[in-house]
Amino acid sequence: MGVLDTFGSPGTRLLLAVAAPAEFRAVARGLGRPDTKMPERWQFVTIGRMDVLCTGVSKSNAAAAVAIAARPGTHAAVLSIGIGGAYDPALAPIGSLVLGTRSVFVDEGAATPQGFIGCAELGFPVSSATDVVIADPRLLNLLGPLCSASGPITTVSTCSGTDELARAYAARGEAIAEGMEGAAVGLAAAGVGIPFAEVRAISNTTGDRSRQVWDIPRALEALCGLVGRL
Repeated sequence: MGVLDTFGSPGTRLLLAVAAPAEFRAVARGLGRPDTKMPERWQFVTIGRMDVLCTGVSKSNAAAAVAIAARPGTHAAVLSIGIGGAYDPALAPIGSLVLGTRSVFVDEGAATPQGFIGCAELGFPVSSATDVVIADPRLLNLLGPLCSASGPITTVSTCSGTDELARAYAARGEAIAEGMEGAAVGLAAAGVGIPFAEVRAISNTTGDRSRQVWDIPRALEALCGLVGRL
């Protein structure tokens, strides 16, 4: 039984927000439509009961695209799905699927001599009273069995290509993985009152870029498999 069978009302669809062309192609294959033409940025294509939205990379693109596309009454939920990096490969191995219990705006704030200060601490929270978007608990229950790990996922503008930055992000967000769009997708979904969750297929390790381990094809296969089970 799919997510929509237990979560959405009759006639509703899932809005799947993906950032990059390779992610779109993996999603289309998972939905049995590998030849589907990728839509323009900020637009979506309907495949069955899924609207696959191509946001483009970055928080700004993701938030704008979802704000334009998401429609209460039409979309039962918004899922931010794509590949991402693992802070701890023991918790989130390459090729695994990580379900975000919360999506964290981890690098919005101020760098000071005393350390980083987030927007919420500065008095300008990004999301409500915090810099965090909480995933819908009903979606967590439904998606949990499809994923091998769960925990906070950071949303970054600068990916962690140094050990120092990876440690800082992981500690600041109490996170196990990072992406570049999830919290922004969740913020826009919350703004229109639609439930949200984020799933990342792990494609790489983080830290010193010269020592990172990558396997994007394996992560895309995991993403394809996930969508096929939705």
